[in-house]
Amino acid sequence: MAEKLILPTEVKVCATCSFWDGERQVDAEMKLVVVSDECSGECLVQEKNKPGLHDVRQEHTCLWEDLEPDAPPEDKAADPKAA
Repeated sequence: MAEKLILPTEVKVCATCSFWDGERQVDAEMKLVVVSDECSGECLVQEKNKPGLHDVRQEHTCLWEDLEPDAPPEDKAADPKAA
C-alpha cells in the first residue's frame, strides 16, 4: 500500500494544480490535497504524464493554477449602483 501525503493547496507541485488530471482527494474546506507518494497523471497543459509531486517552480512551460475555484461574477442586476 502506497503512503499518502497531505499537501496544502498552495504548494506548487503538479498534484495541487487545476490542470493536473491524476488521482487525488481535495478537501476544499481545509485547502488540502491528499495523494499517494507515487501518483502520476496527465498535465493538461503540456499533454505529458507528470508525477504528482513534481516541483513546478523551475518549469518554464508550466501554467500552474491553484485549485481554488474562481470567484463568482458579481451580479450587477442586484446592485442598484451598477446602472
